[in-house]
Amino acid sequence: MSQCNDSFQTQFSTFDDMLGFHSELSSKTRWLHVPLASLSFYPLDRDSDLSDIPLPFHPDVSEEAVTDTTENSRLAVSVNGYLWPVRDTAYKTILERARVNGNSLPKISKNLLSGILTNCCQLYGEDTLVLIRDQKVSAIHGGDEKDYSVLPVDSLLKILQNSLNARFPGNRFLSGYTDHALISAKWSMPEQTEELIGTYLSRLGLTGDALLAEKLTPCVAFSTSDTGISGAKVSAFLCGKRTTVNIGGCIRVDHRSKKTVEDFGNALDGLFAKFGDSVVRLIKLMDIELEYPVNAMTRVCKALKMPSKPACEAVAMFEMTTGSGPATAHDVYIAMQEILFLCRVNGMPENKLMLISENLTRALTLKWSEFDLAKGVNL
Repeated sequence: MSQCNDSFQTQFSTFDDMLGFHSELSSKTRWLHVPLASLSFYPLDRDSDLSDIPLPFHPDVSEEAVTDTTENSRLAVSVNGYLWPVRDTAYKTILERARVNGNSLPKISKNLLSGILTNCCQLYGEDTLVLIRDQKVSAIHGGDEKDYSVLPVDSLLKILQNSLNARFPGNRFLSGYTDHALISAKWSMPEQTEELIGTYLSRLGLTGDALLAEKLTPCVAFSTSDTGISGAKVSAFLCGKRTTVNIGGCIRVDHRSKKTVEDFGNALDGLFAKFGDSVVRLIKLMDIELEYPVNAMTRVCKALKMPSKPACEAVAMFEMTTGSGPATAHDVYIAMQEILFLCRVNGMPENKLMLISENLTRALTLKWSEFDLAKGVNL
């Protein structure tokens, strides 16, 4: 699949491969400050008459990029005298710049929508920051540094790897993922297992949960986006033979308020302490006894807006395993990890999996007694 296509995605098995990919991508990426009022939008349907468009496509735009856009956003935009296809990742940021929204927008023709977007953008005298990558406009952000700060992915990866090497020697790069909306990567820290999660593993041993404790390793997951769906984040999780346990966010630097890569590096100085805080929250769940754990799990899944079908499956599996007897909030939380696994198996996109993971870890700070009720509830 060509890299210009909206559905492009790729995975990396080594850090060097991922860093090399994003270093090259950064060198080819354009970040352009232009007046918002200078942008004009055009329909790019399969049956669009391109001869009606008074501007040429930029020389870097291939026929494949245009064709792919006719199957996706079906829009083009003029920037500095040239026409660029609009990637589907840019749609949300375009609506934000134009100050338009509503359920009717996806239903109207692209010819009408392009006129609305053009006319609305011309109402405002501000600048905008246009991201052009892989032959398409991938996002249109606010032009002020307070609105959007560029944090190059390759620079974030370098500073994160250096920080991990300094604080967690022997760390191992597990995997990396990139599409046009989201970049993510995972590392394990096997040599710091006792230091980071030794107390938790001891508690698991006391509860007799040897299968869960078997070869659990502390890990971190990094994610970021240049298209407005995520800041630069590092979260913690535990990885074992039988399950993965997400234990919450540690570091977050948003693309706002003139933030820099150095700010991200400074935030990483607190990664160890933040990881420890997440483990403490997980351990505390072991001391919360639930009289109606199946009902509690169902209510928590509903409160956290877990996708209903995989949540129902996870609840059913938990009920089959534990029956109707009491359990701890930790037992329920571990069972809830199955939701994320089922979503991944069913092919859910990475950006949606990330949101589910973030919502899932909110369970670590809930007041569980409010969900431990005799009366059942449906998802």
